[in-house]
Amino acid sequence: MTTRASGDAPGPADLLRRRVADDPSRPFVTFYDDARGERVELSARTFDNWVAKTANFLVDGLGAEPGTRAVLALPPHWQTAVWLMACWSAGIVAEPVDPESVRAGAGGGAAEPSGGSAPYILAAAEEVLDDVIADPKAHGGAEEIVGLSLHALGGPLADCPPGVTDYAAEVRSHGDRFVPAPEAAAEAPALIVTPQPGVTKTTFSGTALVGAARSAVQKWDLDARSRVLVDMSFATLDGVLAGLLAPLASGASVIIQRNFDKAVLDRRVTLEHVTAVAGLPGWNDASGSPRLLA
Repeated sequence: MTTRASGDAPGPADLLRRRVADDPSRPFVTFYDDARGERVELSARTFDNWVAKTANFLVDGLGAEPGTRAVLALPPHWQTAVWLMACWSAGIVAEPVDPESVRAGAGGGAAEPSGGSAPYILAAAEEVLDDVIADPKAHGGAEEIVGLSLHALGGPLADCPPGVTDYAAEVRSHGDRFVPAPEAAAEAPALIVTPQPGVTKTTFSGTALVGAARSAVQKWDLDARSRVLVDMSFATLDGVLAGLLAPLASGASVIIQRNFDKAVLDRRVTLEHVTAVAGLPGWNDASGSPRLLA
């Protein structure tokens, strides 16, 4: 990856580069799917490898350029975090949405492009892919549709529909180093997301996201020893901060969980040495910030 000139404002990709340089081997992202009984752990180096491959896939495989918009109809998952960071590395504007809103073809998902009428890339989870393909309103305007199996080990789609690119089948052939284009500036738009549920979508630059992440680190009292357990959608700013950027900015580790089984929570907090919990009913503090554990 390239380095920015001294004095340039950093973007999310700079945070990842620094994390890899400072602490490449310690776990960065741990993922649980309680419905499937899955657990996946990625070091900063392994996470960065997936990000580079995905960014190369977006640029070389799909022809995406800086400023292209990518709608991510993906649930909380380690691959969603990878796609967000890959988009930012390539200067692509990421718009994470609730997969169910895209399946319905309403509610501000891909059916109503927030970034205008220009073509965009739609990345959809396998569980909603058939519904998305069957309903043009759910993908109208998408130039490329990418399906993600969300398999624990990155396996391919069980059945790839015509006109859909299988992410897992394609991404592994791409290089594990990515050099951003000069025009992929941190000051450019990077994320379209609701600041909080029920609020109009807002566009954030890469530098604004880094600033928000650093503010969250201070507000939530995170440091390199923190282990943050998160059960939040990436379709809100708080979800992106808690599930990816604040842990990255602080040197902390994040545990992303999906299909949460509350019966295992106490045991997971102990086994994973959790220091803060975000997004679980009854576990956040009154301010909505992650609850810090003693």
